[in-house]
Amino acid sequence: MFKTYETELAGRKLVFETGKMAGLANGSVLVRYGDTVVIVNVTASKEPKEGIDFFPLSVDYEEKLYSVGKIPGGFIKREGKPSEKAILTSRAIDRPLRPLFPKDFRNDVVVVATVLCVDQDNSPEVAAMIGASAALSISDIPFGGPTAAVNVGLVDGNIIINPTEAEREKSDLTLTVAGTEKKIAMIEAGANEVPDDVMLKAIEEGHKEIKKICKFIEKMKKEIGKPKFEYKSFAVPEDIYEFVETNFKEDMIIAVQEVDKEIRDNNISELTEKIANTYEEKFGQESAEEHKGDLGEAIYKLEKKCVRHLIFDEHKRVDGRALDEIRPLSCEVGLLPRTHGSALFTRGQTQVLSVATLGMVSEEQVLDGIDTEESKRYMHHYNFPSYSVGEARTSRGPGRREIGHGALAEKALVPVIPSKEEFPYAIRVVSEVLSSNGSTSQASICGSTLALMDAGVPIKRPVAGISTGLVTNPEDENDYVMLVDIQGLEDFFGDMDFKVGGTEKGITAIQVDIKVDGLSYDIIKEAFEKTRIARKHILEDVMLPVLDKPRADISPYAPRIVSTQIKVDKIKDVIGAGGKTINKIIEETGVKIDIEEDGQVFIYSNDNQKAEQALEMIEDIVREVEVDGIYYGEVVRIMNFGAFVDLGCGGKEGLLHISQISKDRIKHVEDVLHVGDKVTVRVTDIDDQGRINLTMKDLAETKSEENKEEENKE
Repeated sequence: MFKTYETELAGRKLVFETGKMAGLANGSVLVRYGDTVVIVNVTASKEPKEGIDFFPLSVDYEEKLYSVGKIPGGFIKREGKPSEKAILTSRAIDRPLRPLFPKDFRNDVVVVATVLCVDQDNSPEVAAMIGASAALSISDIPFGGPTAAVNVGLVDGNIIINPTEAEREKSDLTLTVAGTEKKIAMIEAGANEVPDDVMLKAIEEGHKEIKKICKFIEKMKKEIGKPKFEYKSFAVPEDIYEFVETNFKEDMIIAVQEVDKEIRDNNISELTEKIANTYEEKFGQESAEEHKGDLGEAIYKLEKKCVRHLIFDEHKRVDGRALDEIRPLSCEVGLLPRTHGSALFTRGQTQVLSVATLGMVSEEQVLDGIDTEESKRYMHHYNFPSYSVGEARTSRGPGRREIGHGALAEKALVPVIPSKEEFPYAIRVVSEVLSSNGSTSQASICGSTLALMDAGVPIKRPVAGISTGLVTNPEDENDYVMLVDIQGLEDFFGDMDFKVGGTEKGITAIQVDIKVDGLSYDIIKEAFEKTRIARKHILEDVMLPVLDKPRADISPYAPRIVSTQIKVDKIKDVIGAGGKTINKIIEETGVKIDIEEDGQVFIYSNDNQKAEQALEMIEDIVREVEVDGIYYGEVVRIMNFGAFVDLGCGGKEGLLHISQISKDRIKHVEDVLHVGDKVTVRVTDIDDQGRINLTMKDLAETKSEENKEEENKE
């Protein structure tokens, strides 16, 4: 049955339509926000997926270029693999939903959000996040929502919910907040050094709107929601878990308490084998085979319980650190002799090598998406090879996790990157994870800051990143323990990974992943304070002693830049017909040239002399011809009445009448001038038709000293 529900979000109409489209999906909602339209469909498999120990949730956010009136580029002319923006949006939809499914649920669940129409003032990402929650809530799929999400901006110090396109351009904050009616479930932010208290206030204001939408979806759920279907539980059988805990809890507590990740993993492997053998001896081989999966789940559950017990009850971390203690830190710069900038950042057993490359402005990334952003000048890429965790797997290119971590580091650094006018380069940084034991994205931020400074990029301020973790009491949300600088095991078994990047002035990026149903404001406030103190320590005590400011000069292997500004109507003169003029300059000097639409010209070369030569050639082309101006030109034609001289100003020629060649009387022009001669002339006048008249009287000799020297040599 077709139903329409209408409410308001940030002063704009938000409409949910259901029952008209996609009738075979478990749940379907068409969301209209302004003129933005997104359809979200959710489905679940009838049977659980066998042989897995996790909940198989898949989220796809599909950007259709017809939604903004574009035809896809390339030969195929249809949408291909998702853009990075689409992948990041899929992750943002996933993160607040995943913790609200039953822990023992193993059926495949697929969420597909398809963007049908885009009004740039009304975010399709927000519509998709809200639509996913609504579709799941009214479906028969077991889900503990609803959730909702908003964007938050900061314009001239004012917090704005779901800013328009014009407001986003001026905003110092790009914040996406998702949550339930009671708590915050996800935070993703890029910010222009925003203070902690302002960020917290922005989150609180966003949550006010989230609460309203959650209540509205709850109303829909009560009216049209389907009964939730029953599913096969994959909870560990109590008797098997009791056997493992009763006999091996003390062994597990000893096994997990080890600084070295490899030794700890070996301890767990040995204990796992011991438990399996003991179970087989007691209950027989057939029972051991039958319950092999359950036994593995029980061992995992015990390991998690022991790690959390040590942290929560004894305030002990598995590597012996205090709760606020950061792992040993070190960094180096300039490791690679011929790259433009490089740095190695090590935190405990996590190690990241970041390498910076400077290129032409025209090498910035061109974006073909559904929003208004057309290019990206600063690019940050993150690679996570299998050897970094001691595994033997072939590389299959970056996955969603790698793209997400790279985007987080990029967000953290963009606010300190100099403008194109200050530093006219495209900049790419690649972070190679060499060893991983947690917080590799934050190590990428630190290492990349140093790599940029090593490359001579005049960043505004250095940026550092750190993460905090959380272990909570399931019975009391106000009873929790917070950890600074979590390693892999603490992230895996804890309740939160709260990543914050920033400078000494404020926050530049946030990404929060949680495994519980949400975070209170007190937890968020404490996380901000702990990460601020930790960032200050990393910057002042670790990074800046190694390199305290950007290098005064760029690498000798990076292209040098000479720039100039020309009039827009002169661009065509510099380029020439079919690119003939600019290609001639490039051929003669070996430089690379970028010309912007506003007339900015950037000349790139490792040879300063060649760059200056190219600059001089361009300036000759665009130079305006003025009365009384003196020019050094070339004779291009000889006539009975005089000579035509190319003034080197975009091909403009002037007439040098025979009477203006010399003070002395001349019978024939050829007696003094020949085609190809270089002459110094003065413009006497320019008539109404733009014809230029020249004189050589009272100027230097007809031929330049250079020509005379060449004649003498001959």
